[in-house]
Amino acid sequence: MDLRLQNVAVVGGGSWATAIVKILCTNLNQVIWYMRDQDQIDHLLNFKHNPRYLSTVSFDTNCLDVSNDLQYVFDKADVIFIVTPSAFLYEMLTQLDGTGVKDKVLISAVKGMIPEENDIPSRFFHKIFKIPTRNIAIVSGPCHAEEVAMEKLSYLTIDCIDLEKAQDIADIMSCRYIKTSISEDLFGTEIAVILKNIYAIAAGIYHGLGYGDNFQAVLISNAIREMKRFVDKVNPIHRDVMESAYLGDLLVTAYSQFSRNRSFGTMIGKGYSVKSAQMEMDMIAEGYYALKSVHIRNKEYEVDMPIVEAVYNVVYEKISPVVEMRILANKLD
Repeated sequence: MDLRLQNVAVVGGGSWATAIVKILCTNLNQVIWYMRDQDQIDHLLNFKHNPRYLSTVSFDTNCLDVSNDLQYVFDKADVIFIVTPSAFLYEMLTQLDGTGVKDKVLISAVKGMIPEENDIPSRFFHKIFKIPTRNIAIVSGPCHAEEVAMEKLSYLTIDCIDLEKAQDIADIMSCRYIKTSISEDLFGTEIAVILKNIYAIAAGIYHGLGYGDNFQAVLISNAIREMKRFVDKVNPIHRDVMESAYLGDLLVTAYSQFSRNRSFGTMIGKGYSVKSAQMEMDMIAEGYYALKSVHIRNKEYEVDMPIVEAVYNVVYEKISPVVEMRILANKLD
């Protein structure tokens, strides 16, 4: 399937959605773009940039079909990138008339769990649209939208159990500054993408508490092992978590200045309440929502996850980060 001949859409108006539209415009004649806010659309069409996110990126608006009518976008598109925060997905997608969606290709770039379902997006798409798993893919990093905007060399992994589809998607996302690879570990990579945000919150809390780089290295070493235990339990297939889609994405999210999850954690470590930290940030930290869902899911799997549980205790149980993270530090090796 040559995706260059298909109608390709991006759903979302944030930084990662903007970055993906920028990438796709390199290879496609037109991209359909859903934004919820009409004022945001009007500004984009008049001034050729997203006024709220990655505003340095300039678009040729002749190549864009921008709409705030989600049903129109879903009806017109053959291939749809979902790039909406997980907290909003349930309400947004369950209002759609999903007739015909099962014949489309859905690509998740959500990086979070559906709070109402405590489930990963790919399974949610399958549930509500009856879409075959072979028509679902995800985009994983390591990749920050801000560096895509600056056209710094970045790497993406496209995960789909249909490797031919994965390669088709990789082809329309490859360009001078984006290198792509493919994998069939759809569920494993998607879970890893979600977990790395939680570990980035942990890294941020420790940073806010004043722990140094030496300790952070130990934390992330333990985090990748914890991730492997959980992913292998949930989806027991052969995988190498040292690959970029797992370890690389974890590293950039835990260490980067652009990581909203690390920033959220840093504020918690410095004494902000969860509510005040969320108000301070202009973007959603997906790890906040993922924490509760993973905590609930792990009651079923019973995997040893001391980092996830410590962060959950700080964020949701309101236990002192000083106390809880000191206890966790004594468990790490």
